[in-house]
Amino acid sequence: MTGSADLKKSGISYARLLETNQLIQACGDSTFWLCLTRTVQGSKLYPVSAYILLSYLNAFYRYPSLIRKVEAVMPAEVIADRARQMGVKAQNSSIGWALPCFYLLGREYLINLGLLRPQDAIEDVITVMDFWKRFQLSWHRNDGHLTNADYNQRAQILTHDAVQRFAGEMHKVTPGDALSVAAQRFLATVSQYGFLVSAESRISLTNSGPYRLDAERQLLMRDFMDLAETSLPWLDDIAVDMPFNNLTVAMEATGCHFHLVDDWGSFEATPEFTSDRLTGIGLYTSDTLSEGHVPVGMESPETLAAMLHDLSDKAKAATDRLWLRMAGWSRDQLIDAGAISYYAICKEIAHIAGVFDPADWLEIDPRAERFRPILSDEYSDGALGELVGSLTMPSQQTAPHGMMKWSDKPARVLTPLPLSVLSGALFLPQVGPPLPGESHLPPKNDRYRTTRGVLSLAEYNAAARAFVPASCRPEANFLCETSRAWPGCQS
Repeated sequence: MTGSADLKKSGISYARLLETNQLIQACGDSTFWLCLTRTVQGSKLYPVSAYILLSYLNAFYRYPSLIRKVEAVMPAEVIADRARQMGVKAQNSSIGWALPCFYLLGREYLINLGLLRPQDAIEDVITVMDFWKRFQLSWHRNDGHLTNADYNQRAQILTHDAVQRFAGEMHKVTPGDALSVAAQRFLATVSQYGFLVSAESRISLTNSGPYRLDAERQLLMRDFMDLAETSLPWLDDIAVDMPFNNLTVAMEATGCHFHLVDDWGSFEATPEFTSDRLTGIGLYTSDTLSEGHVPVGMESPETLAAMLHDLSDKAKAATDRLWLRMAGWSRDQLIDAGAISYYAICKEIAHIAGVFDPADWLEIDPRAERFRPILSDEYSDGALGELVGSLTMPSQQTAPHGMMKWSDKPARVLTPLPLSVLSGALFLPQVGPPLPGESHLPPKNDRYRTTRGVLSLAEYNAAARAFVPASCRPEANFLCETSRAWPGCQS
């Protein structure tokens, strides 16, 4: 136990606790709104609720140490600067919501099991929330918000120059023409492939934007991630023919307005964004070793249509192979794949920093593993429903006068840190480093598909640590939108 004498050493102050609690509350409000308004996730194959709960527990026990490991090499704001130049899994859904909320929901669950007090792991909570805050402020620096929700459910993360580039390079699409047919097939086929890759969830796909091109046209950016043999062990030998791990699609829509692009990367449009409203498209790949977005098959409308069909064929073949593999898995293997998909949703921070280790991101910590026996479908469905839906767990109840945002109920999703530590209440500072983990799945092959070809992990990490994209060097990175608008700021 630690007392008030160690607060200063831990960097815990009244101001820091107030800020951290505000960030926790913002995450709680966002979680409730997203879970209330988005569709429920389900699967005929995967025990979804069980693997989600296991992922939350794994996140609680491991994220703080892994964040410290990453930040020993590269701070959160620099990682976000780099991620903003790529269509990788460091986006709205993965960092903007999942990183803090998976961790905090794991904490909330443990509090309700009586295994954790609100003041325990207080340094870990502060570490996670501070990393998230700095990442988000940098990620959203072009729109000046912390989350998509703060910006009326939109994410305009691109610079004006980037928007102009994507709008200028895309090929025009006419409903029913060859490029339109290829585009619609690609979007449907790769979406289905990504859904299966991520254990029948939506975390391999996200959207950002919109960007106003004129009174009738808007630009929406869509990212497909984790498509090749890069980070997920169940794609080894399955996705060997997928030439790109990440693909970004720039889509021009005419005659509709994207009034919602939320922190899960979901979108809504009025009128609906149907195939006949897609009037322009561009295709790009990127990762931590690329100079931003690299065009793919963009030489002409004909080459782009051919590329989209080729990628659709490869994704369809990989989907068939993956179905056959997953159909033979045990329940424990299915739970592991789902839990790792969710828990490792923010693994890209380690790739960008050049410190990725499969033992960190592709295993279940024994402290989380001990809960597996209770995670039946019936129990998991009920526990998850209480945790993010009905909010009926004891820790989530507030004083009767409370009026929660969105519901007016005397409840909250996430428990704040208690201020009583400032007056002497004992606390445990951290849960400790990750313990040697395990997985019922085969280990990851030492093969990582990148924009520089297939590399070993040692080669990939070394290349990431050595590479600084031109756009992220100080002279370019700090030429922000304000600097560009006011030339006097540049001297």
